[in-house]
Amino acid sequence: MRLYVTFGQDHTHRVVNQTLDKDCVAVVKCATYAHGRDICFEYFGDKFATTYTEKEIADKMDFFPRGKIPVN
Repeated sequence: MRLYVTFGQDHTHRVVNQTLDKDCVAVVKCATYAHGRDICFEYFGDKFATTYTEKEIADKMDFFPRGKIPVN
């Protein structure tokens, strides 16, 4: 499955030579939702806003002009 991660105004990360911030959604490949959350904490610590499933993020993408960025 994939978990979609959003970031707050002050959350900026550099992962896989990409800058992740409030204007994009990080895409994390994972086996389960809990596994995906574990990966998020490995990459971002506690500096991310929300995690979504694909169905939950679908109608919110207008808020993220840089689109989806895979991180693993």
